[in-house]
Amino acid sequence: MKKIQVYSGIETLPRGRASDNITEGCMVLEGGAFRGVYTSGVLDALMEEDINMRCTVGVSAGALNGVNYVSGQIGRSGRINLRYRHDSRYVGPKALRRNKGIIGFDFVFGDMAKVPPLDKKRFMDKSRQFYAVVTNLKTGKPEYLEKNSGIPPLRAVRASASMPFVSKPVIINGKPYLDGGCSCKIPYQFAIDKGFEKIIVIKTRYAEFRKPVSERKLRAENVVYRNYPQFARALINSNEDYNRQCDELERLAAEGRIFLITPSEAVSVSRLEGDMEKLGHVYNMGYNDAKNELERLREYLKK
Repeated sequence: MKKIQVYSGIETLPRGRASDNITEGCMVLEGGAFRGVYTSGVLDALMEEDINMRCTVGVSAGALNGVNYVSGQIGRSGRINLRYRHDSRYVGPKALRRNKGIIGFDFVFGDMAKVPPLDKKRFMDKSRQFYAVVTNLKTGKPEYLEKNSGIPPLRAVRASASMPFVSKPVIINGKPYLDGGCSCKIPYQFAIDKGFEKIIVIKTRYAEFRKPVSERKLRAENVVYRNYPQFARALINSNEDYNRQCDELERLAAEGRIFLITPSEAVSVSRLEGDMEKLGHVYNMGYNDAKNELERLREYLKK
């Protein structure tokens, strides 16, 4: 049997369980496919430091990370990505056959031999809220699906992380959904509108990064999603919307309204990055960035 490539430092990842203490406020998690290992590192460090926010809202890979943050399982997200990236049940032909998409959610949400099972009881505990951001194909708008709202939460996460063009829509209550990042890449406004005074936002791109905005008239989005014109429009506008969000986040952070954690260096991994040492480096960057921000973060949370 062919040996699957894993990160050489996999055994050095932290382990353990977060405490039951709850920090009032909201954790906001950007997506970014395998750039999400940065978020895994940040969240592991914060759980070790007893920072377990009352509410978590995540998009795409951010939603996947958020599940393990709310379940309080330190190191679990990192172990999934840094051990199983090259397992075709997770990313590859087996995932495509079983899940009709690039990511094998059945595998991720199932039993993995070398990763502890998800603590579903703790994840579902009503003392903490968790929202997965999804995009409704019919309206092109984001929706925020809460884990205790009656919708199967892991199905909501699957919809949130199902990338356009390479995944089939996920049907929930008769409505088609895809990646929440198609309509809202960083859901900080949701946290503000919910009335949270303390908001931590974790980005997976360095602070100065902005996306290119195309002026092309003929767009693949309009062809592939011709039956969902509002969704196609959301996709076309998503880069411009993202840049606006980044500008506003910098302003809110400067005003002390939110606390922003961003990579301390450019994250040079692709959405489906296969270089395990690169991914391990990004995880460790997130872990160390969070540790370096702890003093400032505690001051922010105390104000």
